[in-house]
Amino acid sequence: MKTTLKLLFRIGIIIIFMSGYGSTYGQNGNDTYYTITGQLKDSKTGEKISYATITVPGSGIGTVSNIDGEFTLKVSKTLNIDIFEISHLSYATTKFKISESIGKDKTYYLDPQFTLLTGISVIPQDARRLVETALKNIKKNYSEVPNSMTGFYRETIKQRREYLSISEAVVDIYKAPYNTYQNDQVRIFKGRKGTNVKKADTLMVQLQGGPNVSLLLDIVKNKDLSIALDNLDNYRFEFGSLVNIDDKPNWVVNFSPNVVTEEPLYYGKLFISQEDVAITRVEFNLDLRDEDKASRLFVQKKPMGLIFMPTATSYLVTYKKQNGKYFLNYVRVDLKFRCDWKKKLFKNYYTIMSELAITDRHEDKVDKFANQDLFRYNMVFAEKVESFLDPDFWGEYNIIEPEESIENAIKKISKNMKK
Repeated sequence: MKTTLKLLFRIGIIIIFMSGYGSTYGQNGNDTYYTITGQLKDSKTGEKISYATITVPGSGIGTVSNIDGEFTLKVSKTLNIDIFEISHLSYATTKFKISESIGKDKTYYLDPQFTLLTGISVIPQDARRLVETALKNIKKNYSEVPNSMTGFYRETIKQRREYLSISEAVVDIYKAPYNTYQNDQVRIFKGRKGTNVKKADTLMVQLQGGPNVSLLLDIVKNKDLSIALDNLDNYRFEFGSLVNIDDKPNWVVNFSPNVVTEEPLYYGKLFISQEDVAITRVEFNLDLRDEDKASRLFVQKKPMGLIFMPTATSYLVTYKKQNGKYFLNYVRVDLKFRCDWKKKLFKNYYTIMSELAITDRHEDKVDKFANQDLFRYNMVFAEKVESFLDPDFWGEYNIIEPEESIENAIKKISKNMKK
């Protein structure tokens, strides 16, 4: 690994002495765009479908369903498009009419899609060789030109069940070509936050890097970072089951640490398209067997005598194919920590979540951002966005619908602020 993994998720812990902020959600209609809201469920079991991709064919517009399967999609009326589609791992991609969905908070059902072994579905003999081929195919399968992307980024921090911080923004992204070593760039277009600090001695966990971290977790572009695929000797690779993604069969390759390194490695799954041998999805979690090593990876600074230990991690990265090339689609990180003071009867638990969904993309007249506009890796995202109470704050921009618990927390924080 050329660059330390500490760049990927730095967490600083400081003592907070501040008052609370707040924000509320709301969506009103508008004459320039259609608004479609609903919830996704399995047509057989009725279970909610989390993190499905909702897109408008022929455009770069899209969003992602939240953990409760809920979504909101906004489509400009000038596009003259009457179809949107929903796709998810192991479900048939389904198209719906915009004209029949406008202004309705309805349930959308997806049919499970089972992968059948056919002549072209034969599992290769060597899982590692397949991963090598997928990495060699990056130049062919992923964009060789810069892209301008719009994304929606959210990060939340909870102490036990109570939210301490909720921050979110629409961000502009300069996505560098996959065949270069250029860095991606981020600037905040529009953002807001809410914090809920009740006591002067509350520990506030802050995240450095914000959406930059999500972009670093693009393992196809950053093979030397994230899970360290620049050296395949780091891992053992084994075949898992076959699955469908966007109606296309994908091999699943399980990977696990093969060596002991200075910094912890990962366990996870690579999803590789049979059609073009491209990585389409990655699910992974950190090897936590060496707690001290794992803790050093995350914690940048903390008060003397405080133990801040990761207890669970979960990472998800997905890609979407458009016009013959794959593009980053969604990144989610879920982290859980145990907090102890040495020689004191004190123990607490923190949950940290961040997610980035690409909601629009184009390749025309793409320029890098001015240095003064950049959101940098050493910045704390929550410190760079303002506090708002405007219910129509997001306007025509596509966002990820808040989870039920987040939505309730925002209402609670806003209520406290008004007091």
